[in-house]
Formats: sequence, structure tokens, C-alpha cells
Amino acid sequence: MLRGPEARRQMFGFWSRYQHFALPAAGVVIAIVTVVVLQQFLSELSFDRVMVSASEIPAKHLMIALALTVVSFAAVAFYDVVAVETIAPGRIPKFVSASVGAAGYAISNALGFSLLTGGMLRYRIYAGEGIALSDIGRIIGTSWLAIWFAFTVMIALGLVLDPARTPFIDQIDPRLGLALGIVLILSIGFLVGWLSRGERTLTIGRFSIRLPNSRGALTQIVAGMVDVCAAAGTLYVLMPDTVTTSPAVFALVFVVATIIGIASHAPGGLGAFEASMIAGLGLGTNPDAIAALLAFRVIYTLLPFLIAIIGIVAFEIYVRHAHVSQRVLSAGRILEPLIPPLAAGATFLGGIMLLLSGSIPRAAERLDLLSDLLPLPFIEVSHLAASFVGIAMLILARGLARRLQQAWAASLILFILGAVFSIGKGLDWEDAIVLLGLSAILIAFRATFYRRPIEGAGPLSWGWLASVVSIVAISIWLGFFSYRDVDYSNQLFWQFAIDGDAPRFLRASIVILIATAAAALHTAVNRNAIDRKQRVEIPPAVSAIVASSNVTYAALAMLGDKQFLMSPDDRGFIMYARSGGSFIALGGPIGPIEGDTDLAWAFHDLADRSAVRTAFYGVQPGQLPMYLDMGLVALKLGEIARVDLMGFTLDGPRRQPLRYADRRAEKDGLIFEVIKANQVAPLLADLRQVSDAWLDMKAGSEKGFSLGYFENDYLSKFDMAVIRQQGRIIAFANLWGSADKSELTVDLMRHAPDAPKIVMDALLTRLLLHGKAQGYRWFNLGAAPLSGLSANRLASRWNRFGSFLYRRGQNLYRFDGLKAFKDKFDPVWTPHYFICPPGLDTVRSLFDVTALISGKPLELIRK
Repeated sequence: MLRGPEARRQMFGFWSRYQHFALPAAGVVIAIVTVVVLQQFLSELSFDRVMVSASEIPAKHLMIALALTVVSFAAVAFYDVVAVETIAPGRIPKFVSASVGAAGYAISNALGFSLLTGGMLRYRIYAGEGIALSDIGRIIGTSWLAIWFAFTVMIALGLVLDPARTPFIDQIDPRLGLALGIVLILSIGFLVGWLSRGERTLTIGRFSIRLPNSRGALTQIVAGMVDVCAAAGTLYVLMPDTVTTSPAVFALVFVVATIIGIASHAPGGLGAFEASMIAGLGLGTNPDAIAALLAFRVIYTLLPFLIAIIGIVAFEIYVRHAHVSQRVLSAGRILEPLIPPLAAGATFLGGIMLLLSGSIPRAAERLDLLSDLLPLPFIEVSHLAASFVGIAMLILARGLARRLQQAWAASLILFILGAVFSIGKGLDWEDAIVLLGLSAILIAFRATFYRRPIEGAGPLSWGWLASVVSIVAISIWLGFFSYRDVDYSNQLFWQFAIDGDAPRFLRASIVILIATAAAALHTAVNRNAIDRKQRVEIPPAVSAIVASSNVTYAALAMLGDKQFLMSPDDRGFIMYARSGGSFIALGGPIGPIEGDTDLAWAFHDLADRSAVRTAFYGVQPGQLPMYLDMGLVALKLGEIARVDLMGFTLDGPRRQPLRYADRRAEKDGLIFEVIKANQVAPLLADLRQVSDAWLDMKAGSEKGFSLGYFENDYLSKFDMAVIRQQGRIIAFANLWGSADKSELTVDLMRHAPDAPKIVMDALLTRLLLHGKAQGYRWFNLGAAPLSGLSANRLASRWNRFGSFLYRRGQNLYRFDGLKAFKDKFDPVWTPHYFICPPGLDTVRSLFDVTALISGKPLELIRK
């Protein structure tokens, strides 16, 4: 049995592998439990009675609830203000961080997906202000800590002020609750005192957060308490007088219900929050209390979200049709990142509205009127179609969050169809107006949704799928709750009548479940699909550009495994390949202007419009500023060895190993020869025997993208250096030479297993002398992976990891041995880089380029 660090490492590895699935699965479990709880506690209530109670809530209570909602969102703004001033003091205006904090909370509170909505908003704004990704993560983390501090304080106060009536605790011993509350309060006090003694950092695994000082912590705690108290107060004032729970216990149950709602993966904790409140306070038999929960959802969740949408639409219209000041444009920059998540949220909520609307009875007078205008089959089809549109909107909302053009077009069509079907299924003009309003919003922001991914909208994430499943479960439960008085039978499903709401609900439920199952199956089957290398037709202009290019790696364009982005005049290109979620360019722009800025930006735009990541593999130092301007990051892959041929000779003590290899080759009868490209074809069969034997000896397979591979048409295009022994070819290397003779290098370099040990030294030595005789300035020996990376504790994590692997990774790959081999030629070492997006996309890009080259973890750092 494993113990200690090894056991912890295995547990961490297991969690890292399955957490993307485990957390959504837990959310689905919570959704199932939610349905069970609601069914158990609300078994004696009627839907009509709840709706009557909702209409009877006093207007005074509604106004107080609205005021408390404003107070809560104002308090939330302080989370980000304190977090930004702690992590990046003075770099973000306070009104910006306050706006981002409140807006992010409003969105994530309505939609869930906090990292996709609130987190994405923070990243877009703070990164635009020059805040590093790591600091943005710390800002988000600090804000989350503030929320959980507030939760902890409120739970502690509830336990201390009224332990005797605290749910579950009152069944054991109130003194236990009192003791727990005191411990929590003392812990918070100790924490504040600890923060007052100097700068503090919280480290969780590899992630560290600089904590605020005691003043900032107190500010966040107070803001959190105001936030939670105001939010709980919003619901409390809506509750009827028959709910006699003390405010302290009510707040405690509210906090616990909020936590369960967050874990449920349902948007805004829909269903899970309500079930927790009902179970915690015993509200199942009180229709007025259930009505209060519905009103709370409208006031605290839906209303702020709708206000945000309306405000952004109005602001965008104003900006586009008026000359505005720089301050106003700055505010527009703040609001612009909200458009995709808001559109996605509006679509998601529209889908929820259609699903819930299809699960409750229609107004009898409207159906009577509708029956005079439309035939029954149209009404039945409209009900089914509206439910299908609802589930489709839940699924397509993710595409809107990713700015996909297809999702925009499909959502617009669904909104219009949904409005038509809402009228056709029961004259639900309220739903139709909302859907038409959402379609107007999509039309207003048409330019925001411009991406056209190659694979279409793609599969859902597990988290999004969990949210869809949760909503479907709640909507189906609502239908059974609404029609609990209907006698179910086998014939009920096939009954068609104007007043047959229950049969219509059953048929719609089948459509919804089938669509959900199809989405789940699509996600499970295609989630981890790997793109395979495919032969690509090489544009006619590429051959001429390669022949005239001054960079040797341009020859890899002739492999046929890459796509091409041509310049407008067809005089330059970027060669790239798709792998996973990335477009990966090899090197950079190739043509008359090496590193053509316009072409590089065009490739970045192509990747963005295709909804994939931009990456450049094997970039030289001189091109870094252009890529950094794109908001990308540079990871040092190692160093490239280049030999100055102008001063290269075999004289001197440092050249003794090369002289020995050259003389030994001559003594053993090894003959060096360079064969012109037009004479290579007859030798390909012999060369393939050497290549296959070399691959078998290395227990390897052909690579691609950044390396050539044995392919007859490809090798026939280049000169070939060979070494023969007794007439048999025992080693070869195909040569790349730049048009201006600035550089000569080799691609495939392979030898027979029975060749003398000095064959590679001899081949390279002769190639260096050959290059010098031909007038080449440099000879490129290729890369030494991970060499030259800094191990300083202040260096980036990539540098420190790479340096550690270089020093300790001999069992995986002889990093130091390869560098020592090339050092014999006294080269000049030049760094080269992998350019990719920051943050989590860095890791994804590294995996994508690894799979593209060979699928082996370390292959990304080779030549």
C-alpha cells in the first residue's frame, strides 16, 4: 500500500485526470437529489396555488427587495477593488475594477460558469490593462476568498446567535453549534491579526495568492457580510409572516443553499438553491414561501441580468451613432467583453423559459381562442417544436460564448421560430416578445460573432452538458408537479385535444430527453477526437518561394503535411497545421520579407476567426516583438547550434576528434559524396533500407511537421549527402541550402546499424567542409533541446522546469549528450522559441504541438 508523498502524488494525478468529468458528474447528482427533494417536500402543493400566492406579494415588500438587491451588488463591487489593489496596486482605476466585479457577479450569478463568464470578463479587461495572467488569476482567487470568508462569517454568526434552531444542529446538541461558531469567529479574528503583521502569501499546490493586509481583509469581510446579508434580506422580506425562522438561522440556511447551488452546475443554482431552502427551513407545505422563492429569482437573478443586457445594447447604439469622448470609449471597452457571455446567457435563459413554459398548463381562455384560429395538429406540433427549440438554445448558447458565426445564425433562426411556436402552442405572447427581443440583440451585435471553426460548434464541455441535464431534470419535474392530479395511463401519451396539456408535456419530454441524450453521446464520442495528418495540395507558388528563400526550414513546405496562408501577392506564405484546438505555424512568414508582419497578423486573425489558438513553432529571437504585440507568450525551447564556416578548419587541438573521425573514415574505406537532386530517385530504394533499419534500431517512428520524413517525392527535391562503404550506402542526409548561401543544414540524417561508430562525425565533418567549399556562411547543426534555460528561482516556471528536466532527465532523453556532441564543432548557440497564448492555453498548445510532431511528450522540444 502506498503511503506518504507517493500516495499523494497518485491521488493528485487521479484527480487531475478525472476532475473535468467528476465535478460535472457531481452537479448532475445534485440535480437528481434536487428533484427528489422537491418531489418529497412539495407533494401537497398545487402549481396554481403557488402562482396565486406570487401575485399577492405586497408591493412594499417587492420595493424593499429591489433596494436590498442594489445594496448587495454594490457590496460585491468591493471584492474586486480590494483584490486589484492587493495584487496590482494603482494599475486599474477603482471604477473599472468595481464595474468588472459587479458585472462579473451579475453574469455568473445568472448563468453559473463563473470561469467562463465572470472569469473571462476579468481576463479581457485586466489583460488589456497590462496585468499578467498569473496576477489576474490571483485577483480572481482573492475575490473568491472574500466570498468564502463572508460565507464562513455568516455561518459562524448563525451558529452563535441561534444554535438551538439551526437545522441538523438542533437535532444533536445546540452547544456543538455554538462551539463551532465561536471557533470559526476566532479563526477569522486570528487570520486578520496574522495579516496585520506583514505581507502574507497563501500557497495551494503550485498556485500562490498574495493576501490583502488586515485593512483590506476587513474591508472584504465587511463587504462580504453586507453582500450576503442584503442578498439573504432580499429573500427574507419576500417571505410570508408564517415563516418564523430567526434572521440568523435564515441567513445560515441561505448561505448553505448558495454553496449547494454553486456546486450543482445549474445556472444560478436553479433548483438546487430552492430545494436546499425548502428542506432547510421546512417550507414544503407553504405556497406563499414557494412564491417568495420565485419572486426572489426574478428580482435578484433575472432582473440584474436583463438590465445589463439592455444597458449594453443602449450603450453600443449610442457609441456607434455619436461622437463620444475618450472616457466614454473607455467605458465601451469595459462593456464589450460582456457581449458574448451576455448573448450566451440570454440564449440559455431563453431556452430555460421555453422548457419551463412547455411544462406548465396553458391558460384555458387562450387555448380556446387559439383553437378558433388554428387546427389542433398545428398546436400539437408547435408545442413539440417549442420544446425542441428550447433544448437547442441551451446547447447553442455555448457557441455564442465562443463568438461562433454558425451559433449566431442558428440562434437567430431559433429565436424567431421559438416566437412563432410560442404563439402557436398557446398564444404565449410574453415568451414571443422576449424571444424577438433577444433576436434584436443578436442582430445588433452581429459583428461580435465572426468565428467560423473548421469542426463547427463542436462537442459540449462536460460542465455545460451537466448544466443542460440539470435544467432538463428541473423542467421535467416541474411538468410532473404541474400535472400531479392527472391520472396517468398508457393511452395518455396518445391523447390529442385542445385541453390536453398533460399529453403534450409527455410528448415534449420525450423530444427533450432524446435531444439531450444525443448531445451527451456527441460529447462523449467526439470530445477527445484527434486530428490525423492529411496530405495537402501544395500551391503552385510555394515551390518558387522555397527555392528563392533565405531560410532553410522553408524546405519543409514540400512535405505536403501543412496548409498554407498565402500573401495577397502570392510572394510569401505561412505554413501551418491544425492540431487539437490550435493552428500551429512553423517558424513564421516566409518570402521576400522574412517575418512579414502583415502576414503574421493575418494568420493570427485566421486562427481567431476559426475559434482556435494561435501558435508559432521554432521562432528566432529577432521576431519576438511582433508576436508579443499579439498578446502571445514565448517559451524557450532550447538553442540552435550554428557553425561559422568562414573560420572552420580541422586544425588545432579542439578539432582533434573531428580529424580522428575523418581519418578513420578514410582508413575504413568510407567514401563521401553529394548527389544532385535530379539524380536521387534511382537511389531511393537503397536509402529506404538504411532509413527503415535506423528506425528499427531507434525503436521510433517517422515524425512530421517540424521534421522531414522518408517520402520519395519529398526527398527527390533535395541534394543528398551519402557515405558508401564498399559501394553500399551506409549513411545519408538530405541537404537544405538557402538561396543566398547564408546557411546550409541537414534534415533526415540516418545510418545503417552496422555502420562504424564514427560515421555521423565523419558525415558532419565532410558536410561542413563541403558547405565551406560551396560558399555557405553558416552550417546549422540543429537544436539542443532545453539548453540555455535559466534555473534561477525568479525565472518563469517553464524555464525552471525545462532546466530541471535538462539536468535530471537523462533517463528520458540525453539532453546534455546531444549538446556535448554539437559542442565539438564550436558552434554559436542561438535560442529559439515556441509562441502561444498565455494561461491554460499554453499547456493546451504544448500538447497540441506535441501530438502534431509525434505524440510523444518530449518531442515538442526537438528540432
